[in-house]
Amino acid sequence: MNNQFFTNRHQRPAGEEQFEAYYRQLEELPPIKAKKKTAKRSLLSYTSAFLAGALLIGGLSFMADRMNLFTGGTGTVTEVASGSDQNGASAGAGAGLMTASHTFSPADVYAVASSAVVKIETYTTPQMTSIFDDPQFWQFFGGMPQQYNNRQGAGEQGDSTERQQEQSKGGQTKSGADQNLQLSGLGTGFIVDGSGYIVTNAHVVTGAEKVEVSITGQEEPLTADIISSSSELDIAILKVSTADGETLPALTLADSDQLVIGDWVMAIGNPYGYDYTLTMGVISAKERPITVQDENGQEHVIEHMLQTDASINPGNSGGPLLNEAGEVIGMNTAVNSEAQGIGFAIPSNSIVEYINSTVAASSIS
Repeated sequence: MNNQFFTNRHQRPAGEEQFEAYYRQLEELPPIKAKKKTAKRSLLSYTSAFLAGALLIGGLSFMADRMNLFTGGTGTVTEVASGSDQNGASAGAGAGLMTASHTFSPADVYAVASSAVVKIETYTTPQMTSIFDDPQFWQFFGGMPQQYNNRQGAGEQGDSTERQQEQSKGGQTKSGADQNLQLSGLGTGFIVDGSGYIVTNAHVVTGAEKVEVSITGQEEPLTADIISSSSELDIAILKVSTADGETLPALTLADSDQLVIGDWVMAIGNPYGYDYTLTMGVISAKERPITVQDENGQEHVIEHMLQTDASINPGNSGGPLLNEAGEVIGMNTAVNSEAQGIGFAIPSNSIVEYINSTVAASSIS
């Protein structure tokens, strides 16, 4: 057989007409085309790809949230137990708050910070305006008349009631010169060092012959010594000691220069004797100068004050103004009596500077 049969199927070999019908059928056949392979994907492949993509996106979103990539935070939280802030102010024993970029609810801040806030009561000798106010004068006439007795003031009556309550509890009344003292003032303070150093306003303790401090966890008020006081800055430092040398809870002083208008703040104090009252507001303004009167009625200006709309009333003086991390960023000082929602606080940085400039600074660890 001729080899051309294998190379060209359309060419007929000579002398082989018997294959004519066969070749005719070959010519009528269509050209052979290569088949296209189509990729077939099963349902399992699509499902696997979808799940893989979902896991990838979910994992990236979780990591971005944990690392605060879109909020600008550091995501770092540390517990404050003791130490100093960047300005040198002591954190004392610490109030147990977590600080850094983390913030807390008002309930969390109050639950921990309130234990380092104290109630301050000052006592002075009653001032007699005339000879008729002197009980010794009336002893020659059978006792002081009621109308003059009423003029002795609510403070003296309060001391009498207090003595009666102490006697009913089996306690001992004040002896010696203390029996002649009457309650003359009420304010707030806060502990800045676990050894017993307390910061308050100078006008809270000015003229006091005795200062008593009530601290959460202490059964009886502690007598405080006035370590230093500045009427120009309206800052005073007190010192108390516990009977067993117990370390007291203390608050951390933050950097008040980092505050911006609109930051949330909280005030804790004893307005009108309502112990440990919490109020909230925002920083309304910074660098406010205010004019105040000292104990002699002379006016002077206090610079760099913080303005807040957190409710501040008589009795709040000397209490802490706290940020959302529970750190002290100011000390409540004054309120505009002619307006509502206008209160003022001394910045924490001014307090730090005063502490560092006094002899107490070397004693605060």
